[in-house]
Amino acid sequence: MVDTSRGDAPTSPAEEPRGCLFALSQPPLMIFLTVVGGLLLMAALHDLFLL
Repeated sequence: MVDTSRGDAPTSPAEEPRGCLFALSQPPLMIFLTVVGGLLLMAALHDLFLL
């Protein structure tokens, strides 16, 4: 069998840079954004229909 290793340790997936889509996939952040969006929606509807 031919040895194809180059002597360098392969980079693990944990060391890869993570972007914005990874951050948005986190449940606590999505819950926070949903609550804030809901409050903004309620305030907008209050302004539109009750004032």
